[in-house]
Amino acid sequence: MAKLIGEDAIRENDASRASSCMQWSQWQLLDSILPTGGFAHSFGLEAAVQTRLVSSPTDLETHIIHVLDKTASLLLPFVYSSLKSPDKETWQRLDLLLDATLTNQVSSKASISQGSALFRIAASVFTEIPSLKMIRDASLGSKELRFHHAPIFGLVCGLLGMDAETSQRAYLFVTLRDVVSAATRLNLVGPMGASVMQHRVAVVAETVLEKWKDRDAGEACQTSPLLDVVQGCHGYLFSRLFCS
Repeated sequence: MAKLIGEDAIRENDASRASSCMQWSQWQLLDSILPTGGFAHSFGLEAAVQTRLVSSPTDLETHIIHVLDKTASLLLPFVYSSLKSPDKETWQRLDLLLDATLTNQVSSKASISQGSALFRIAASVFTEIPSLKMIRDASLGSKELRFHHAPIFGLVCGLLGMDAETSQRAYLFVTLRDVVSAATRLNLVGPMGASVMQHRVAVVAETVLEKWKDRDAGEACQTSPLLDVVQGCHGYLFSRLFCS
């Protein structure tokens, strides 16, 4: 009896340790040091500045909120659908669907670039999940797949054991973090001001999450067509710091 109790305690301790280690992986997924290329993109902010849509701190905050709402309505459904069934077939179907959904060439290329980088890094870093590398290796030769960011983010979150609400909140956090970083490098706001703004907008981001979370990919929609048009003009800028 004592031996059985001891074995149960060992198994419980191993399970607790595995869960704790998995949390480190989940946090690393959101770490800005993970080289997924997110900081090479401004989410249309650079084009908005040059077209005078953003010319003040108030304009900047409004733009960021619109970016979050657009991201939540259009991309969160793909994150959610992917993490619900984190397998190769579901991810490939969602990748093709998102490729057909994105009509903005600039944002589509940015999504593919970041998604490809995230998949490559995740497969190399999170070696405790061999299925990540297996899915990626099995898909690399495909001429149809594009490796868009949102479905891959959902796939990685699902395989890392993150729950649906945390995963969707994480996706909005990464978006908020990257666009605020872009604003800093465009000299629209200083580092301290950017941190204050990010903290303030986070309250709005939570409201946006509550509005758009837990929707299937078939419910994805575009809420800010003007932002889409402006971002599509990024390639025509005479001088630019970001890729999108």
